[in-house]
Amino acid sequence: MILYFSGTGNTRWVAQQIAKAIGEDLRYIPDLIREGNYQLQLTEGERLGICYPTHGWQPPRILREFIGKMTIVGKPEYCWALTTCGDSTGEAMTILNKDLEKKSLKAETCFSVIMPESYVCLPFMYTDPKEIEQRKIAHAKQQLGHIIETIRACRKGIEELEKGATPRLYSYVIGGYFNKKMVTDRKFTVDADICIQCGKCTKVCPVDNIEGTPPVWLHNGKCTSCLACYHYCPVHAINFGKITRKRDQYYFNRRGDQK
Repeated sequence: MILYFSGTGNTRWVAQQIAKAIGEDLRYIPDLIREGNYQLQLTEGERLGICYPTHGWQPPRILREFIGKMTIVGKPEYCWALTTCGDSTGEAMTILNKDLEKKSLKAETCFSVIMPESYVCLPFMYTDPKEIEQRKIAHAKQQLGHIIETIRACRKGIEELEKGATPRLYSYVIGGYFNKKMVTDRKFTVDADICIQCGKCTKVCPVDNIEGTPPVWLHNGKCTSCLACYHYCPVHAINFGKITRKRDQYYFNRRGDQK
């Protein structure tokens, strides 16, 4: 079984490639939450994988909350985890394993895969230029072959992570502030005169935090700041404050083509 969360599609694509190659059941965490299904049934000898995007050098809140509520029937033969990131993960995997430890689990092998940048809500954060975007995806495709073989063979004790120069600073100081103060839907706005009322933002929101056309954010505390609503908008009618008005959009769609 592979559990995954994805906002703009990077992690979904990675998880799909692995699941297809090794024949694993792929479970989308927001769907499990909608179903109220926090109990995972593992068959004898089954592996457990967790794929997630790094959010502010930490695992996304939605993943951490799901792990806190989940119960597992059966013991996985092998537990692994993979995080996608724009450049570095900090101590995101360490934080994940601390959460898993409370469930008597540990990701015995860990990977990071660098994918195109999608967080654009800070002054120094931009989507990647097209050539860098394509280079990252090409490298990820090469890397996945090795990752798949490692998981298939259930090799333990492997840690292949791009943590960055000061991972503790990233995750526990900057990331701690980011995830406490900046994960919010309060700054999302829509230009009603530009909105074509297609409803795509409502459909792609993984936490059902948007209603109506033009969209209205519910301010219900569920927003993960994944920016799916912003990036998938076909007319760039959605923004996060003023800063994203001068930013581009990016998502990895199901065909593997990028916007």
